Amino acid sequence: MSLERALELAERGRGSVERTHPLVGAVVVADGEVVGEGWYAGLRSPHAEVSALEAAGERARGATLYVTLEPCSHHGRTPPCVDAVIAAGVARVVAGAQDPNPKVDGQGFARLREAGVEVDLVDSWEARRQNEAWRVWISRGRPFVTYKVAMTLDGRVTVPGSRWVSGEESRRRVHELRAESDAVAVGMGTVRADDPQLTARGVEASQPRRLAFGRGPLPEGSELELRTGALEDELAALAGEGVRSLLLEGGPTLAASFLGAGLVDKLLVFVAPRLSGDGQGPVAALPDPVDLRRLTGEQVGEDILLTAYVREP
Repeated sequence: MSLERALELAERGRGSVERTHPLVGAVVVADGEVVGEGWYAGLRSPHAEVSALEAAGERARGATLYVTLEPCSHHGRTPPCVDAVIAAGVARVVAGAQDPNPKVDGQGFARLREAGVEVDLVDSWEARRQNEAWRVWISRGRPFVTYKVAMTLDGRVTVPGSRWVSGEESRRRVHELRAESDAVAVGMGTVRADDPQLTARGVEASQPRRLAFGRGPLPEGSELELRTGALEDELAALAGEGVRSLLLEGGPTLAASFLGAGLVDKLLVFVAPRLSGDGQGPVAALPDPVDLRRLTGEQVGEDILLTAYVREP
């Protein structure tokens, strides 16, 4: 329960934490009682562990620290959190996930153990999922890529005579997804067919970068950024520019290109209760089948949203 509470606390930082930093929450428990809580709230605020330890005060000595992510062991804008944990006299650290940052990646745990602190790594799926975009960005040097598609019950991405496949609630969810993403992209086939804006509309949020992958030219007046290089190179360049998350809204060809190159992390499939009877499926031909993990479903209006991972963060 204390780790679940730490995950709840970490979520308080969503929206205020800078994109280059993970969400982190921490809880200090002594004699079965919560004596300190903290979370990272963003630039110039203390790290979650430090906040929780300060709240606990002397009661942190001999206590257990529950934290969603491995405490950092390197000097950044603040001193290493492991130093604060050791100085506070914490006896045991229970961590939800290991930090994939090459500057940490197990080194925080090693420092704690060397100081005599007991360390338990839970490897919680919820803890890893909470920072999925950051984990891929920091460890793989590319954005976390999500492919979003709407399709009919018979697996078609178009419906004859209709502009939309999915319902209004699903379309609103897509605008929320755009607002949550650093960048949104389509392929040039979609650009030529629809000339999409890719803006987040009807939600209060900053706009994502809007991209088109493929060979130009873009239509006159298009506000999309054209990316013509190899996908791996373009993603690395975007990561270097601070793009942690990329939402793909392209058609079957772009989806197959990304999937075939092993560059898709997550799928969001809106399934509408309609039969099309004709048209393309959500993915063009692949060199090999792709197995998915962590499949879940939820109702969104009249549609079903299926979420699955190509690889876990």
